[in-house]
Order: sequence, then C-alpha cells, then structure tokens
Amino acid sequence: MTKPHESAGRKFTYEEYLTWPAEERWEIHEGEAIDMTPSPAIEHQEIIVELGAQFRVFLRGKPCRVIFDFDVILPTQREEDEQVTTVVRPDLIVVCDSEKLDGKRVRGAPDLIVEVLSPRTASYDCIRKRRFYEADGVKEFWLVHPSERIITVFHAGKGKSFGSPQYYDGTGKIAVSVLPGLEIDLSLVFPPPPKVVKESPKPFPMKNPGGTLARKARKKTAGAIRR
Repeated sequence: MTKPHESAGRKFTYEEYLTWPAEERWEIHEGEAIDMTPSPAIEHQEIIVELGAQFRVFLRGKPCRVIFDFDVILPTQREEDEQVTTVVRPDLIVVCDSEKLDGKRVRGAPDLIVEVLSPRTASYDCIRKRRFYEADGVKEFWLVHPSERIITVFHAGKGKSFGSPQYYDGTGKIAVSVLPGLEIDLSLVFPPPPKVVKESPKPFPMKNPGGTLARKARKKTAGAIRR
C-alpha cells in the first residue's frame, strides 16, 4: 500500500487514494497528497448539520441530492476514474445530475459546494480548491467563516468564471441560485452566542494584614492615647 507521507514529491491518483487508511483524511490536488487530518471541530460539524437539514427539507421529493463529506473526482480530460489526480471531499455538495453519482463518488463538478473554513485548511479552500471548482464548472460555491459568522458566496458567470463574491452575515438569508425557491436562514446556522454573566470583582485582599506596617500603626495609635 502506497502511503502519501512516505512518498513526498511524487504524484498520486484516485486509485492509490482508495488504498489509504479510512481513518485518515486526505485529498489529492493535481497529484499532490494533502493531509486534511484531524477531523473538523464541533462548531464546524454543527454548521454543516444545520445547512444540510435546510437543504434536505427543501429537496425532499426533488431530483437534486444533498451529500456530506463525499469523494468528488475532478478529471481534466476523459481519463478513467482511477487515473484522476484531483480528488476533494467538500463538507457539503448538491448534485442534480444523477449520471455523476455511482454510489461511491461524484465524477465532475457538483452544482453547489459548501466548504466550512478551519485554520488548518483555510488556504486550500479559499485559493486552491476555489480554483478547481471554478475551472470545473461548479455553479455556486460557499465559503463559511465560523469565527466571523460570515458566508462568502460565488456564482459562476460566463465562461465558468466566478463573479464578484457576495457576503452574508449571521442575521440574513441566502437565496440559493441553483435551487430557486430555497432560502437558507442564517440565524439558524449561526445561533446567538451564549450570554456571558460577569461577576462583581472580589475585594482586593490586603497583603500581610498583621505585618510590620500594621504593628507600627498600632504602636503609633497607642502612643497617642498615652499622651
């Protein structure tokens, strides 16, 4: 079994990717193995679950499907699946073309992709993977910024190129262009942070209350009384 961390500098394919340990998280970007371990944090997972729930309710009974954390292979030409050198696992995808699905992977660009940013993978999502998605014809791409509570949305224009990004804060709604009629409620995606109750400061403790200064003060007071 070929392990990516043992073969630095070489290019990998989807065929080799399939042999890597299931408990490890990897992607392949133009043949380069990218370590996506560790698994996402709880906040990351909660955002994806809420987004997925809203998509799923809307898509019930419709041909499009919402899928989580699934292999997407992006061929450059007409190469066989096993020879593809770009493999990604977006946090959430929407696929409306059933021919792209075979139960194990998605071949070709989904209609919509959502990536939730984390410090370890932010540069890949914002720069490298965005370039893949744009070139391969993804119609709508979301970047979710958990700490800023903002979602950046890109839409494909003429010639597949993404137009200027649109920004949404945690209080509005996003009309999903690839699914007319669906609006994602961001107040549910980014619930209000818990209130922090501040306690009154405790009295500042006196250092060495029975020490030298205290003794001197008592002596001075006693002398004044005797006089």
